[in-house]
Amino acid sequence: MKRRRFLKVILAFLGSITVFSFVFSILKFLTALPTRSADVQKLVVRKSEIPSGEAMNIIFQNAPAVLVNRPDKGFIAFLRTCTHLGCLVEFSKSRQKLICPCHAGTYDLDGSVESGPPPKPLTTIPLKIEGDTIIIG
Repeated sequence: MKRRRFLKVILAFLGSITVFSFVFSILKFLTALPTRSADVQKLVVRKSEIPSGEAMNIIFQNAPAVLVNRPDKGFIAFLRTCTHLGCLVEFSKSRQKLICPCHAGTYDLDGSVESGPPPKPLTTIPLKIEGDTIIIG
């Protein structure tokens, strides 16, 4: 086999691998898009499990979340993922704030940024209160 023919075969092989990997990743991305269906999970928690001024860590749709009983404002749920670098925020009962341990970002009990590097508020999770139960999702 001559050198020119060998280089053409190698370049064709590498080019086809490149095209295949591009097409494969695009197809993988498109098939992983969420579909709107009745698969949305709901989580039910009793109101009596969370006294006023306290919080409960939960897992909602495979993501860490926190359910907070705000004094005089009621319940609210957030994803625990900090909007700065993705660390998990913790509820501080003494300070009545959500605090990111990585870079000392603080959020108030409405999810808004109070201080630190987080660029935007925490993601809220919709919830509904029916009688003595809280339905999250």
